[in-house]
Amino acid sequence: MIKEKLFFHCKNYLQKRKNLLEQRKNELQLALTSETKSSAGDKHETGRAMIQIEREKLGNQLLALELEVQKLRSLKNHHNTGIVSLGSVVHTNNGNYYIALAAESCDIEIHKYYCISPISPIGKLLLGKKAKEYIKFNSTISMIIEIL
Repeated sequence: MIKEKLFFHCKNYLQKRKNLLEQRKNELQLALTSETKSSAGDKHETGRAMIQIEREKLGNQLLALELEVQKLRSLKNHHNTGIVSLGSVVHTNNGNYYIALAAESCDIEIHKYYCISPISPIGKLLLGKKAKEYIKFNSTISMIIEIL
């Protein structure tokens, strides 16, 4: 139940990001088509080149976002193995984590969950650990209470 809610929270987060990038893409396309030829030809060409560079950056961001969506899809039916891995929900005495992708934190029932990437500093510390093991992060020692 908790894992499903966290999965959909991350899915919605990625959809919001995609919507913003698509909106920006449309704005850039409009700017490119409405760029009128001025008497200063160099200024016109510079403006078009800057818009094109922004479109390329945006294309790269959309591609990276699609990879995150694919990675998240692979976690939909994640099964608990008792070891922290991609897709695990980890309860510690100092916080609760969903190992999937970097997203906004969310509140489910009475607990706050941090959606983190497995390559984040704390994600790296948690991967491969079992319940009752400890991690040390920023001078704070946390015990893993439960892995879902």
